Amino acid sequence: MQRTPSVNLRDDMCITTAPHSDILRPNTSLFFALYPDEATALRLTDLAARLRVEHALKARAIPSDRLHVTLHHLGAFDGRPADIVEHARRVASTIRLPAVDITLDHIESFSGGRGKHPLVLAGNASESLVELEQTLGKALDAARIDSKRHPHFTPHVTLLYDERRIARQTVQPVTWTATEFALVRSFLGQSRYEIVVRWPLGA
Repeated sequence: MQRTPSVNLRDDMCITTAPHSDILRPNTSLFFALYPDEATALRLTDLAARLRVEHALKARAIPSDRLHVTLHHLGAFDGRPADIVEHARRVASTIRLPAVDITLDHIESFSGGRGKHPLVLAGNASESLVELEQTLGKALDAARIDSKRHPHFTPHVTLLYDERRIARQTVQPVTWTATEFALVRSFLGQSRYEIVVRWPLGA
């Protein structure tokens, strides 16, 4: 069956069954993200290490190469959905925006399941970040690609997951300028990411 140029994840996804009618669980997810530069990533891991000591946290910090700010989450899938990846690539390639300024200045624990609460470094979205998040979101909507969007976008980097919850508190701001954004594939349960493709900002 030939597909149309646009994709709606709800309409396009089908349930694939394994032998004995066991439903396959999603093993991969896709999302758009901004990555910190190497120096900023090291600052973030240093912050996570200090917080583990200060708050007697047991969980390990997330490795520096996985630290990111999520822009839009496209969903979880069984395998790599080539059609969705291709349409997401086409949408993202139309984005022409300046580099994005990011400032994160407080930590707090978000709610999490099974006793694993994300400890995040968060902040207010700059004008350039809001413009990117909204422009990309509208482009995805126009292409009928579903994405999970919170009505109040709060940029944040998840530092670790722990059973303890930490109340919001101000920290020394971490700032950087993102000169590209990426489509990322996460291998669920494997703590591994694959950057599918990057696009420049401010070029």
